[in-house]
Amino acid sequence: MTAATPTVLAPLAGTVRALADVDDPVFAAEMVGPGVALDPHPVDGARVVAPLSGLVVKLHPHAFVIEVGAGQAVLVHLGINTVQLGGVGFELHVAEGDEVVAGQLLVTWPPAAVAAGGRSAVCPVVALEAAPGTIALAAAPGTVVAAGDPLLTWADLG
Repeated sequence: MTAATPTVLAPLAGTVRALADVDDPVFAAEMVGPGVALDPHPVDGARVVAPLSGLVVKLHPHAFVIEVGAGQAVLVHLGINTVQLGGVGFELHVAEGDEVVAGQLLVTWPPAAVAAGGRSAVCPVVALEAAPGTIALAAAPGTVVAAGDPLLTWADLG
């Protein structure tokens, strides 16, 4: 699946945060790519949907990558340091290698329980290895979004 300017939708309900404000130096410094983060709604943020149509190339309980072609892929990381949970509380609804459509349910997880357990539930949404200036925000930091609302636009890689 290839799109000249794919729109990345919010994978869950929450409040948009600048990636620089994420309490993880790798995401905050955009080392894996530019993007934004979502502070999930404690209840509505539990349902995580595909932010765009494509191929699930990596899938862990706490994170997934969807590739749309032409070297374009999006990483969604559910919380910070949630790999330490070993998948407890996360339910996968797709498998690695599946083709998915934007808005399709991929994961359910407990953002309120993650936060209550002392971890950040903030979810980075990153355009992997995108060059600076190729991502435009469709929702500014501070905006409250529902799952499926436009979040980022990825410009044509040319």
